[in-house]
Parts: sequence; C-alpha cells; structure tokens
Amino acid sequence: MTGCHLLIVAHGSRRQGSNDEVRRLADQMRGLKGETLDGVEVAFLELAEPSIPDGLRSLAEKGAQHIVVLPYFLAAGTHVVNDIPDALASFESSNPGVKVSLTLHFGASSGLVAALLDLASYAHACDMPA
Repeated sequence: MTGCHLLIVAHGSRRQGSNDEVRRLADQMRGLKGETLDGVEVAFLELAEPSIPDGLRSLAEKGAQHIVVLPYFLAAGTHVVNDIPDALASFESSNPGVKVSLTLHFGASSGLVAALLDLASYAHACDMPA
C-alpha cells in the first residue's frame, strides 16, 4: 500500500450516461493501476456526485496520504485553471496531512494526438476497398 490514490475530476452532466462513462473509465483504470496506486475514484465539478470536496474527503477517510487529481478536460478553461485548483486549495487548508497533486488536464496529454489519429483511422478505413 502506497497511500496514493488517483481522483479523476470530470465536469459532470445532466445526462447520467455521460457520468457513467467516466465511472467506467475509472473502473478500467482501477483494474490496471498496478502497485503505484491504491485506488482510482471519480468526482465531478458540477451536475453529478460526488463533488470534488466529497471525493477528496472520501479518499482521505479511506487513508489516502497522497491524492493525485487528474482533470478529465480537453482544454485549459476556467474550470481547469481556476475552479479545480481552488477546490484543491480549500481541501488542503483543512487537511494538512494529505498531499494533493494536480496533473495536467487530459487534453495536454502527449498521447492524445495518437489516440485521435487512431479514432480517425476507423473512419478512413470505411472508405478503403477491401
């Protein structure tokens, strides 16, 4: 046990299916996490539960000593630049025994370009002769 947990933070949606997609992603990551992470959970900025404060608090109650927060956003808009860091700062001020680290947002991932090209190749493959 490392005491390190990953918290995936997504926007949240009124459409339950969208929120469930994020939960399924966490389930898949949980299955592949290896020994570096004790757990993978999700939280939402708005419109879905758990909220970011509730997600952080839940992990702290489970014994997390370090929470790595991954913003599941494509661009560095207001939520990524202000709202998420503000929520983390608020949590840290009342939970000094828990280290919180913020990763770059998903859209900044170097692997995203390859993933998008991979998706685009499926559309192109439909136009190719068999």
